[in-house]
Amino acid sequence: QVQLVESGGGLVQPGGSLRLSCAASGSIFSIYDMGWYRQAPGKQRELVARTISGGSTTYVDSVKGRFTIFRDNAKNTMYLQMNSLKPDDTAVYYCNANGVRTPSGFSTNYWGKGTLVTVSS
Repeated sequence: QVQLVESGGGLVQPGGSLRLSCAASGSIFSIYDMGWYRQAPGKQRELVARTISGGSTTYVDSVKGRFTIFRDNAKNTMYLQMNSLKPDDTAVYYCNANGVRTPSGFSTNYWGKGTLVTVSS
């Protein structure tokens, strides 16, 4: 069974930095794409950044130039380096994985339980 576990959230002052991690565990041969989503209080969940196996990345406009998504495929781990954080970045950040190849075949749409990021002075 595939599980995703996020870590690295916390309280940070505006302008500060955090690095989130998402570790995928289970009998995993490969993961095609992984992404970070976030959900702020009273708002819908939105895509923050996504990375495709092979290196292609996409970002929501509001984080371009501040956030960087990258993966360590050998460890089945994804990261989100967040710099110049703003109060509007406050949200629960979720990890998502699709195209996960296991001994049973390909599976999609796995989610972690989320990690809270609070940007406040």
